Amino acid sequence: MATILLVGSDAALLEGLAQSLNALGHEAIGTGSFTDAVEIATTHPPIAAVCERDMAAVSPKVFRLPVAAGGALILYHPAGELPGEFPLPLGLQRLILADLTLPLERHRLVALIRSVEERARTVGRGREADEPDGDALQVR
Repeated sequence: MATILLVGSDAALLEGLAQSLNALGHEAIGTGSFTDAVEIATTHPPIAAVCERDMAAVSPKVFRLPVAAGGALILYHPAGELPGEFPLPLGLQRLILADLTLPLERHRLVALIRSVEERARTVGRGREADEPDGDALQVR
């Protein structure tokens, strides 16, 4: 079960996405601010952070949002709104995996999360192999 962090201003949209993701076996956590998102992600790094595009474009805290190894940042804009009211900083453009229209592209979101999960499993296996056993750290 992967943790998915949802960040946005539309509580109804976040609740609907959370219910859909929870039904698929994920743990979806929603919040309306990047301050809370950074706090949540610091203690429970998500496999994916799904953030409202316009909020991410104006908040420098998006750059401090940790994700799990192999995880991804996905942006969205609500259906009926044109993307890009605020231009994305170049650094943020490099960080994002996708920019979706939600809830219309919710199936694409699910497919992206599955892909990110697979990538994280691959990255996680490599990290575990590099970490020493607890016995190797004992001092005699």
